[in-house]
Amino acid sequence: MDLFDVKMLLFLLSFIGCCTGQSILPVGPVDATLGTNVTFKTLVNTPGYSFIVWNFNNGGEQVHVATLTVAGVLKVNTPYTGRVTINNTNGFLYLGPVKAGDSGHYSISILSADGTTVTAETLLRVLEPVSDVTITSNMPEAIEYNSTVVLNCSAKGSFLKFAWRMGDTPIVDGNRFTLKQMGLSSTVTIAAVLRTDLVGPIYCTAANQLQSQTSAPFNLTVYYGPEVPVVIVSPPNLDKVIGSQINMSMSCSAISNPPATFTWYHNHQIMENSGPILTLEVIQRHKFGSEEGEYKCKANNAKTGRVVSSAGVSFAVMDAISGAKISGPTDVLIAGNSTVNLSCQATNGTVKTITWHKDGQRLSAGGRLVFFANMSSIMINPLQKEDNGEYRCRLANPIHSVEASYKMVVNYGPEKVEVTGKKAVEVNDNVVLTCSAHSIPHANFTWKFNGTDTGVKTAQFTVEMATTKDTGKYTCEANNAVTGKTAMYTHSLTVQDKGTLQEGLSDGAIAGIIIAILIALAVGIGLIVYCRQKVP
Repeated sequence: MDLFDVKMLLFLLSFIGCCTGQSILPVGPVDATLGTNVTFKTLVNTPGYSFIVWNFNNGGEQVHVATLTVAGVLKVNTPYTGRVTINNTNGFLYLGPVKAGDSGHYSISILSADGTTVTAETLLRVLEPVSDVTITSNMPEAIEYNSTVVLNCSAKGSFLKFAWRMGDTPIVDGNRFTLKQMGLSSTVTIAAVLRTDLVGPIYCTAANQLQSQTSAPFNLTVYYGPEVPVVIVSPPNLDKVIGSQINMSMSCSAISNPPATFTWYHNHQIMENSGPILTLEVIQRHKFGSEEGEYKCKANNAKTGRVVSSAGVSFAVMDAISGAKISGPTDVLIAGNSTVNLSCQATNGTVKTITWHKDGQRLSAGGRLVFFANMSSIMINPLQKEDNGEYRCRLANPIHSVEASYKMVVNYGPEKVEVTGKKAVEVNDNVVLTCSAHSIPHANFTWKFNGTDTGVKTAQFTVEMATTKDTGKYTCEANNAVTGKTAMYTHSLTVQDKGTLQEGLSDGAIAGIIIAILIALAVGIGLIVYCRQKVP
């Protein structure tokens, strides 16, 4: 059968009654990879046919592919020579290797001996192999919160569909990711990217019905931070005031990519110290610490441009106090005439408070006592005998305290000179008279009898085997060699003959009598009141 015969056959088919037989071909489309062979299968078996005709149409003029007669004669059109054959049993069309131009609609017409024709059509898609799947980014690195990242996946091939995944987790449209496909590419858009959005690696898979290919893993660096730095003090649980000998340090850390750099501040003043560690040695080298201050570190990320400050840590560094001493006068102090200044100082250490005590009682300013500015010294003007005693000053800071003492001697007197002893005795009795006086230093005593110096210089004057001649006035003179003052007391003594001295009641007996009278009086009054209440 020549070409003229084929054309005539096609012409006749257009006039012969026919029917569409879509059921003689499987549901399409039929996909084939470029350069491979494809089979167009039918759903018939040993059909009774006179002719089987396959045609092609790519949207333009219909092209004859091949015709098979009942006698088994195959006629292939020129463009398909060597690439097409028809199975004479079931009418399968074998085409290959397929070209890109083979994509289109293929139809089969089966002309039966009774003159009926069955026609069906299917679609062939020649798929270009999937290749060159590549991910690119609109930026080489991103900044958290600031950057909008667009990842583009491109590939070669036909009828491609794209899928994204992060590690083993699919990336789907919505939430923080926006997916869009455009022919041979697909994009993922992430607005205000977060550090957790691109925890790689990222993969893109391009696929069609026959093939798929996955890109190389893609990683995009997202810079973030620093977050609020955390300062850790070592050793922990330190007080607000620490000793200068403690091996103390502070370390600063912050979550950041790339790692943050750190700067330290004391009361908002930058310190010449870089790095995450601040030691007590550095603080003291800056001459900080004697007063309580606040220390902070600031973390800086050079990529994100962010600078974040830590919370403040406040403390003071104190030295232990030593060498405390009270300085006082070296001159002799006399009550009523002298003024004294006491000064309390320490050789080493930081003194924050000074308090003064005398004989265990805390001193406060007022009257003759004056405190100077920082309590380091006091003035007493004028001195009185009550100012005698031990003075102590207490020097303290929050970590340590010491005390110093000073014994102050104020010379005074003599005062309250008094002679004790019997005022009346009988002849031959012994008499002991004792003289006392309030005085610093102790007074010197001189005894006189009726104005005549007896030569006795002791506190006691003794008369043995008294006679009537010993009756008279005994005067004790008390003298203070430092103050130069003298005071005296005169005691009268009477010496009587034996048996003439009437013993009076002792002081204790007199007191007992008085108490008994008062008790009896109280009982009587109480009884009267009770009776008045009971008897109308």
